Amino acid sequence: MGCFECCIKCLGGVPYASLVATILCFSGVALFCGCGHVALTGTVTILENHFSKITSDHAVLTDVIQLMQYIIYGIASFFFLYGIILLAEGFYTTSAVKELHSEFKTTICGRCISGMFVFLTYILGVAWLGVFGFSAVPVFLFYNMWSTCAALRSPVANITSLDSICVDVRQYGIIPWNAVPGKACGSTLGDICNTSEFYLSYHLYIVACAGAGATVIALIHFLMILSANWAYLKDASHMHAYQDIKTREEQELQDIQSRSKECLNSYS
Repeated sequence: MGCFECCIKCLGGVPYASLVATILCFSGVALFCGCGHVALTGTVTILENHFSKITSDHAVLTDVIQLMQYIIYGIASFFFLYGIILLAEGFYTTSAVKELHSEFKTTICGRCISGMFVFLTYILGVAWLGVFGFSAVPVFLFYNMWSTCAALRSPVANITSLDSICVDVRQYGIIPWNAVPGKACGSTLGDICNTSEFYLSYHLYIVACAGAGATVIALIHFLMILSANWAYLKDASHMHAYQDIKTREEQELQDIQSRSKECLNSYS
């Protein structure tokens, strides 16, 4: 076999669908974890500097955000390993299908593992739908603040009192109602919207939400691939069983024919 034929054979065994899904999954998880981590840190800075001057008022929120950041570390590590495992499973299944008519045979353990991956990927897909919806909440909150700041710069806002335009984060349940000051109005609100923390956190939350959506799409892609691969392995198992039965029947038929010839020869 020449070098070109060898390269073609190697490329034919690459699970391109699994490879695309893995790249999309890694990209989505990286965007969600990286941008979400930085955006959470910026959110704490905004709250401490402008909405909650007393540390005890937002101590619970700070602990929750730190816990979420640790969870982000775990999500990144888990999906890095899980994506590699699914890609390896794609290589295994592709090899099994490519070698369907050779000595390569699928085992019951291999089919059970493929079925387990289908179930686990389905559960993770449902969980990431919840993560995607949850990641849209801070985007909505920051968009409300951004739109309020845009109202400050509108011609109508120049006519009315600027102090009548406020953002009260206590109504979202982020900090308790006794937090001081708890809200920002007028020029103070405009100064918050002009800070780098607000601008960066807002756009990072948008990117994190997009990353969560990309991860959901990648898991749906993986689910379709795994379901198809499991069906291929099941068909391959049935095909091998049929070939084994056919081989045994042909062997038995040949044995009967050979014994019949021996009996005819003995009578003659």
